[in-house]
Amino acid sequence: MQKVPSGTRGRLVLTALTAVLIAAGSGNASAQPTSWGPLAAPNPFLGPMGTSTMHGDAGSSDATPLSGPGTGKLTVDPLPLAAACPTLLEGSDGLVLALCTSILGQTPTVHLIDTSALGTGSAGSSVGSFSPASSVAQLELAKGSLLGGVYAYLDNDNRLVAVDGNRMLVRVQHEQKPNGGWRLFVDQSVDLTSSIPDGDNVTGLAPDWQGNVWFATGAGRVGSVDGGGVARILQLPAGEEVQNSISTSAFGTAVATTHALYQLSAAQDGTPTIDWRAPYDRGSARKPGQLSWGTGSTPTYFGPSGDDYVTIVDNADTQVHLLVYRAATGEMVCSQNVLSTAGPGSENSPIGIGNSVFVAGTYGYPYPTVPEGAGPAVPASAPFVGGMTRVDVDNAGTGCHTVWDNDARSSAVPHLSTADGNLYTVVRQGLPLSSDSTTPLDGFAFTVIDPNTGEVLASRDLPGTIVNDTLQMSALINSSADYLQGTITGVIRVGG
Repeated sequence: MQKVPSGTRGRLVLTALTAVLIAAGSGNASAQPTSWGPLAAPNPFLGPMGTSTMHGDAGSSDATPLSGPGTGKLTVDPLPLAAACPTLLEGSDGLVLALCTSILGQTPTVHLIDTSALGTGSAGSSVGSFSPASSVAQLELAKGSLLGGVYAYLDNDNRLVAVDGNRMLVRVQHEQKPNGGWRLFVDQSVDLTSSIPDGDNVTGLAPDWQGNVWFATGAGRVGSVDGGGVARILQLPAGEEVQNSISTSAFGTAVATTHALYQLSAAQDGTPTIDWRAPYDRGSARKPGQLSWGTGSTPTYFGPSGDDYVTIVDNADTQVHLLVYRAATGEMVCSQNVLSTAGPGSENSPIGIGNSVFVAGTYGYPYPTVPEGAGPAVPASAPFVGGMTRVDVDNAGTGCHTVWDNDARSSAVPHLSTADGNLYTVVRQGLPLSSDSTTPLDGFAFTVIDPNTGEVLASRDLPGTIVNDTLQMSALINSSADYLQGTITGVIRVGG
């Protein structure tokens, strides 16, 4: 195992009233990648590969075939939306659909963003801004729980698919108006109120390879909606909650509850059935830096064929483990210690590509709120040390080994580009002499990591302090090689 440093990071002490300053990028090296891949075959009912789900694809690989902005001179453009924006998706037309939650009213709102209307941040030195017209249309959805409505995807008609707070499965279309403007509207909807009782909310959804829409709810219901709008439901064991999204592959649908990992498929009549169940160590309580008592992972399909394995990180008390299973059978391939120096917890979906998995630690991350009923954290708080681990499955598929650990304090879901061989994320920068503590004055930096070694290749400070907290949200690498990162107040674009 190789221990490597997180690299030198510039630090800025900013207050909410301080003018935004941006430091120059701290490097222009580039990764010399192994041949990363392959990605799983694209789901025919999703939009473009790499940009149609929060985690890139149906299998939640958090890997993309698109190039990112790289490690050279960079521009930074903020788009303030007065909303937290965890879901950023791009259709085949190059327009971005952002599912955000407004600060006032906490209302889920779909924003249509035209990235061609970006500002003029000059390379390497200053900050631009999105044109006010870059969010060219908005549509409010019904409000649900904290996690309800966060997860969405783009279908093969560039429609955003989500379940709103009224338990309606909606497909949101966008079109240009005769005057040249844009509008968002609900193109189709399916009423799920007879399948999901009042008080329960959908926490994840994804299409399977037959076009059925699978979903899971906080109370442990798993459902499948066919092309005719008929929903069929399976109730998982009492007490098992689903607090992360779900993933699909040609093998089935992976759902991680607060007690076990499942793979399900549809019976002849379309009813969800359990292919296999794998219980895991959920620990004795919710941990600081996690949103539920159990795994923080959206299950990730990966492997030498793209979907041979499925993986999550458990929630064991003192040492968490990456758990890898064969997707076809549920047989465990390995249980490997991860985040040994980062603190025992990860709320993020792992990156899975080829035989490699990358896990980012979130133990101690200061979430401002947690879902209702999440229970107290034990301990109540902890330092956010950060850190990432790369684990490889042996070529024979009979075990795993750790390749490297680093101490990068990732504050966003990392993404790996198979095109340029870089791993992209945002790190949280503490004040000098207090690197493990978190304060409202912390800064954030776009960071490029070499996935071969774990070393930081480049770092670029982002504008603002706590108002631009990336809050462990997922970024989007789009078709223009931009890195779009949601924050608690909008979106930041990093471009080459």
